Amino acid sequence: MEAADAGLLVLRLVTGLLFAVHGAQKTFGLWGGQGLRGWQGTIERLGYRPGYPIAVLTALAELVGGLLIAIGLLTPLAGLLVVGQSVVIVFGVHWKRGFFNRDNGFEFPLVLGAGFLAILLAGPGALSVDAVIGLLPSDEIRIGLAVLALVGGSVMLAVPRLLRSPQPAP
Repeated sequence: MEAADAGLLVLRLVTGLLFAVHGAQKTFGLWGGQGLRGWQGTIERLGYRPGYPIAVLTALAELVGGLLIAIGLLTPLAGLLVVGQSVVIVFGVHWKRGFFNRDNGFEFPLVLGAGFLAILLAGPGALSVDAVIGLLPSDEIRIGLAVLALVGGSVMLAVPRLLRSPQPAP
């Protein structure tokens, strides 16, 4: 075992499990979370329609994506999901509140997203299920997936703006 593999394991466990906990709050209402109906309300306030299906998809992306990252299973697919989700969280939700976490700013989600991007680019490491089953894509594929995740997250940022009906002139 190399030190880099141990480092990737720590990074995967911490970021993946933290994201999964947030997904469990949204999905099941655990640990003081709002559950799916509450999360649906948040999604709709952010301008996404239809709210319930998008709430389910985003909550499960956090829960399942986080768990897959933590154990290093299907890491390329999970990385695509969680990096894209992180882009939306950082820029669509927390950016306007400033940097610091104390103000509900983007500090914490940015660190998680950067960790996920690092995992997606580096791969899961030797201490992962992917390594055991031989799912270790080339550098080119990992870079392509990272770009796709960043672009996909950016497109999702634009969706509420595209779906808003024009406001009548005063």
